[in-house]
Formats: sequence, structure tokens, C-alpha cells
Amino acid sequence: MVQPTTGTTTTGTTTAGAANDLLAAGTSMSAVTLLVGDLDAMTAYYRDALALTVLAQDAGARPSGATGSGASVVLGRGTTPVVVLRHTPGLPASSRHQAGLFHTAVLFEDEAALAAAVLRAARHPASRFVGNADHWVSQAFYFQDPEDNGIELYWDRPRDAWRRDGSRVQMGSDWFDPNDFLDRHATPEAVERVGRFDAQVGHVHLQVGDIPTARAFYVDVLGFELTATYPGALFVAAGGYHHHLAMNTWNSAGAGPRAASLGLGQVAVTVPGPDDLGALRDRLRAAAVPVRDDGATLRFDDPWGSLIEVAPAGVAP
Repeated sequence: MVQPTTGTTTTGTTTAGAANDLLAAGTSMSAVTLLVGDLDAMTAYYRDALALTVLAQDAGARPSGATGSGASVVLGRGTTPVVVLRHTPGLPASSRHQAGLFHTAVLFEDEAALAAAVLRAARHPASRFVGNADHWVSQAFYFQDPEDNGIELYWDRPRDAWRRDGSRVQMGSDWFDPNDFLDRHATPEAVERVGRFDAQVGHVHLQVGDIPTARAFYVDVLGFELTATYPGALFVAAGGYHHHLAMNTWNSAGAGPRAASLGLGQVAVTVPGPDDLGALRDRLRAAAVPVRDDGATLRFDDPWGSLIEVAPAGVAP
């Protein structure tokens, strides 16, 4: 769901100062794992409403420490995974006031690709359209899936068109006419090609209990750079992007550790190579953050119990 307040972000100062305290410029987001109650229905939704392709299915195996029955489905575009659905029967629905997922943001290559995806999603009977916004760096549309997980579909304007205040990116939240956008960009050719456009997870937006703790963890420990603040929210990135992760307290101020529930299972971050993973491993150990380390990936919890996995490029989710 988009935060309805319209205005300009303010800027801040990164506290992870030295270059070796920062995540590498080539850091990106990978597939978001959702714990779902109805695997068949959720697979059908992400396949049919978002025109994603089933890339892999697993009837039983699960990673060490993972929650759920083990049955899972990976969906994406081309060979790029976007979402992993893990069957977790018996878990209660997530509360909108607890820490966890605000939305998974799926990035499309241009306006035509976005418009085709939005039209497809809007026409699906299980979709709930909850708003749209021009964020100056991007244009975005927001939906809720059948189990109330937030989804953002967006495209980025060229980086040289982004407004900056020094090293910070200026972002806003302005309304634009969604029907006019679709009329101009959802051409018959784009609609026909909807499932063949590239797409990937561009950023992930989390709900947290408080912003100072989020900043201390995601900036000071993990090494993301602070790109912007907003009333009740924080935006962080690597390599000059507008944001790879956002954290807000709009619904979850004061939330403590997450209860076991449907919804967010895992956020996946990809770093360029093993040396970048090793640098992060050292920062986590120095901060006394408990880490599950199998040599290829790092898995750890944020201060609210949201699971983060970091792996070098080329390691499958």
C-alpha cells in the first residue's frame, strides 16, 4: 500500500563512513520468499495476475532453518526469480501492525512493460488495487495479493533525470492519472508481450518498530547508504540507487519481534562476489549479530526477526 502523504523526502548523513564499511556498488535484491497458506491459489495468482513463469517447484526439501512444510514454488521472468512461495499451512495471517513486509517492488524495464503488467494485474479478480504514485525517480502502482501481501509494480526514470541533494536522492509521492498512463503505454503490442518483458525485484519495503534501530542495523551494520528519510520512513541503497530497502513505521510503530505468521519469509540480497560477502560477515560478527553461515550464504535476522539472506551473484535462492 502506498503511503498517501505527498511531499519531499529530507536527507541525512550516512554513518557507515569508510568505503570498506559499505556494501558493494553492484549489490542488488533477489527473490522475496513469502510464507503462504494456499500454495496453489497463490501460485496461480502470481502466474496469472503478474504474468510470472514457474521456474522451479519443490515438493518437500527446504533450507536449514526455514519455516514451513517444505513445498515451494519459484516464479519469475526469464531466468530471474521474483518470488518464492513456501507452503506453511497452519500459520495465522500476519497483522498489519506487526513488523514484516510492507511490499515487494517489482521493477520493469520501461513504461510499456509496466503498463502491460499493471493492466494484467488490475483485470485479475483476486487483485486489489490500492493506489499509484509518481516518486520522481519512478512511477509505481500498488496492489495487495490474495493473502494481503503488498506488491509494487514500477519503472525507473533514467538516473541522470533523478534530482539529487549532494549524494542523496530526492523522492516524493505525487498522484498521477493511472488511466491516462495505461491509455498511453498499454499498447496492443505491449499487452501481447506482457510475460516476455524482463522484470526483477528492484527493492523491498519493510515494516519495523522504530526508525533509529532500523538505521543502526541497515546502515551502520549492514553497510547500506542512507539515501533519504521521510516522515516515519527510511530509505537505503548501495551504489547510488534510490533505494534497495525501505523501512517504515506507518502501521507498526512500537512493534516488537515478529510472531510466526504468514507473509514475509525471507529477504534476499545479492552481493557481487565472495570478498563482498566476507566483508559483510566481518561487520556482522563485529556487531555480535548471530549469523548462520554455510560458507556460501549468510542468514541472519534483523532486530524484528525478519530473515535476511545474503549471497554472492550466481548462487540460486
